[in-house]
Amino acid sequence: MVLPPAVIIHSLAHANLAIQPGLPVTLVSAPGAALYGGCLWWSALLTEAGFDGLALLDCGDAPGRAVEAIRLGVRGIILSSPSELWQAVANAAGKNVLILRTAPAALDMADQGALRALNRWLGG
Repeated sequence: MVLPPAVIIHSLAHANLAIQPGLPVTLVSAPGAALYGGCLWWSALLTEAGFDGLALLDCGDAPGRAVEAIRLGVRGIILSSPSELWQAVANAAGKNVLILRTAPAALDMADQGALRALNRWLGG
């Protein structure tokens, strides 16, 4: 599966900047964000931004957080758990949730110069 260019966001402001160009984009949380920001935070952030494209919440190696996110309607998960736990989450999620073992290459909006590079990164 080929994903639109990925952009790591840390806030609603980052999400708005990433979607503003109107180009295809995959929003990605910071590494392990489900562990410290929470699944509800991610879901609310996407709702507030009005984003209905592909968004990936990084759950680190915490399958419980991944299941929580799926129950909240999150459709994209990054989960680095051992294979048997990863597979159990994938089986529980069904076909409507994309679960990756590693994050895609991404532009991090927290990096200096990211805003200047955003349009080029997205292919605009």
